[in-house]
Amino acid sequence: MEERLQKILAGAGVASRRHCEELIAAGRVAVNGKVAVLGTKAVAGRDSITIDGKPLRIDAAAKHRTIMLYKPVGVLSTMHDDFGGETLADFLRAKRIRERLVPVGRLDRDSEGLLLMTDDGELAYRLTHPKFEHEKVYVVRAAGRWRDEMLSTLQSPLVIDGYTIRPCKVELVREGRDNVHTLKFHLREGRKRQIRRMCSAAHLVVLSLKRISLGSLRLDPALRPGEFRDLTHAELESLAG
Repeated sequence: MEERLQKILAGAGVASRRHCEELIAAGRVAVNGKVAVLGTKAVAGRDSITIDGKPLRIDAAAKHRTIMLYKPVGVLSTMHDDFGGETLADFLRAKRIRERLVPVGRLDRDSEGLLLMTDDGELAYRLTHPKFEHEKVYVVRAAGRWRDEMLSTLQSPLVIDGYTIRPCKVELVREGRDNVHTLKFHLREGRKRQIRRMCSAAHLVVLSLKRISLGSLRLDPALRPGEFRDLTHAELESLAG
């Protein structure tokens, strides 16, 4: 069956579907010897597909690896840092993970919690593209003198970098007498440092931020910061559904 080329590439673990589109647009992909363009379709296993002149191994799509990582504070959710900061690539090397896993979404350096890493580009696409609206839940400890109207501010369509974010559900889990409060944020989009900037708009300072779920998947309570495990078949099925 013919499929869009970027879907075939992503399914073979080349990269996310968006990045595969960039490879095609850059003229780096060819089908049956002809440079492909966005919109090109092919049949996996029948047509000859090359990237930078190297044949695509379609059988790489037969088995993927996806892990659940409890990302600790201080680690960058990138594979490279020009300034020498600790990255996920360093984590993979330390754990002797041989697969070319990439992060699904991001958590900033000062945040912790659930982060998926995979070599399944199609799964990464489904979990990160806004149209699928996978909910992400975060537990936040924030400091400030609590006022009831703060919840209204946090749940309003705030403007961040000229972009109006969608209103989201925010719960006050615990109001602290020491002016340190626990909040739970339910997001279906993710602008850069969105929660921290939402809190700033409500005159709150984030002390800690932890992602506890992504879609149907919850952070395994048995994991400690820096630990990981492979997703089960049932978990992968629930994410793909």
